[in-house]
Amino acid sequence: MNEFFAVALVTILAVISPGADFAITTKNSYLYGRGVGILTATGIALGVLIHVAYTLLFVGAVMKFMPNFLDIIKYIGAAYLIYIGYQTFVQKPIAQNGDSLPISPAQALKYGLFTNALNPKTTLFVISTYTQIVRPDTSLGVLLGYGAFMSLAHFVWFAIVALLFSQSHLRQKMLAHQVIINRIIGVLLAGLGGLLLVSNLS
Repeated sequence: MNEFFAVALVTILAVISPGADFAITTKNSYLYGRGVGILTATGIALGVLIHVAYTLLFVGAVMKFMPNFLDIIKYIGAAYLIYIGYQTFVQKPIAQNGDSLPISPAQALKYGLFTNALNPKTTLFVISTYTQIVRPDTSLGVLLGYGAFMSLAHFVWFAIVALLFSQSHLRQKMLAHQVIINRIIGVLLAGLGGLLLVSNLS
């Protein structure tokens, strides 16, 4: 039981700490509305399951035969964050009064999925949770349960973020200043990628 509480506490702290997932959910929610925001949150939750899957299946062997695995993830993740940061920074304003979705449901899922799946923060969180907190004799069913909890916690939190930033009144205010907001979010995303890159090179 103590193990579960430890996993739950670490998960909640990791989920609510600001990062790329928060930025991309905020952006998609206020620009494109609640549906896109929820789909982005769903993509993030699916991304967590990818981290859980390779951690349970391959991480021991991968770390043994390819010890620079985490460094590779950091480089890929840093490049992706810089890329979507640039895209967000230069994004053209969208209409403030239309209900049509400028991006498709598949694109919304993809943004959430890739942002999380390539996020070194989530990689380190999942790997460290399973290797440092969870006991070696914990059953597979419990391990899978922990993974489901991590995924669900991410979905719930970022769905709340989506609901908040897609509220009509707040959304209209943000849309009125979307160029400035997009540039701030873009700088934050690219900055996170740059910090990851620098830390990996140092």
